[in-house]
Amino acid sequence: MLQSACDLSFPQLQALLEEWGEPPFRARQVWEWLYVHLADDWEQMTSLPRALRERLAAHLPLVSPRVLATQVSSDGLTRKDLLQLADGETVETVLMRYERRRTACISTQVGCPIGCLFCATGQAGFRRNLSAGEIVAQALHFARILRAEGNVPADRPLTNVVLMGMGEPLLNYEATLEAVRRLSDPQGFRLGQRHITLSTVGIVPGIDRLAKETSPGGGPLQITLAISLHAATDELRNRLVPINRRYGLDALFAACQRYVARTGRRVSFEWVLIAGVNDSPAQASALADRLQGLIAHVNLIPLNPTPAYDGKPPSRQAIAAFTAVLERRGIPFTVRLRRGIEIQAGCGQLRGVKRET
Repeated sequence: MLQSACDLSFPQLQALLEEWGEPPFRARQVWEWLYVHLADDWEQMTSLPRALRERLAAHLPLVSPRVLATQVSSDGLTRKDLLQLADGETVETVLMRYERRRTACISTQVGCPIGCLFCATGQAGFRRNLSAGEIVAQALHFARILRAEGNVPADRPLTNVVLMGMGEPLLNYEATLEAVRRLSDPQGFRLGQRHITLSTVGIVPGIDRLAKETSPGGGPLQITLAISLHAATDELRNRLVPINRRYGLDALFAACQRYVARTGRRVSFEWVLIAGVNDSPAQASALADRLQGLIAHVNLIPLNPTPAYDGKPPSRQAIAAFTAVLERRGIPFTVRLRRGIEIQAGCGQLRGVKRET
């Protein structure tokens, strides 16, 4: 028995079907059924001979994650699903609907080893890495739901994917990059690379490695790199994001400079604003100092509540004072609209376990 069909790259699928004596075009047919037509059963692949469908079903599982629980926000714009994987482990994944966008926030690990102070995923600990197929399956899951609902382009039910769910993507590098390539395959799922965002706490070797990745047509990978920063001094970041003790701010920003120089891509910096902790004008000024000369954007996120952290989001006045410093220093920023807070679907709230509602 082989692994799940979604764990095979296209060359691996080609090699398997060639070994079975199938003509070369069969691999492309199967690939299109999986990633263009979003088939979740071999019997749906009606252009394949029945004998091949039966052999695929017998030797190559086509298993979608099982939905254990679904929560929908009161405005209907955010949906969070708890998905059970083949070995019984679970992850949470989120669909966010906007006027012109439909974004899936997907996970790359079961749990997370980083342990950021304010993050529910880190509070729950680390279980294992996801395979490339398990990462991709989350996007396919929501793409099927959107297509079935209608009112979206059939060839592009999802417009964006953000690798901002459970886990640290750059500590599961190979599977994450294979998932990115699978989702952006122009002959498969066909999501433009610029519509994919990868969020990291700042794993410096991973950032350097990512900068060297290339697109199919040559040139740098065109995804958006987001850095979960949250503090602009090592003293404070050591408390909030423990990995900073290994990759301090000087090393992190040097890696970001190298990334921008090699790719020409802007870096996004995520900053969870916590009242009385990192929302001061002094921290804003230190952040502006760090960003001078770097093509960057700051994404400010008022803290979302989590079970094991008693911090609070800042007041409107504190946010205004913080952003005034950035504006005065010419630093581009946005204050993120909080989505799905009441169903624990916001930034830092995913845990991968069923909760009482």
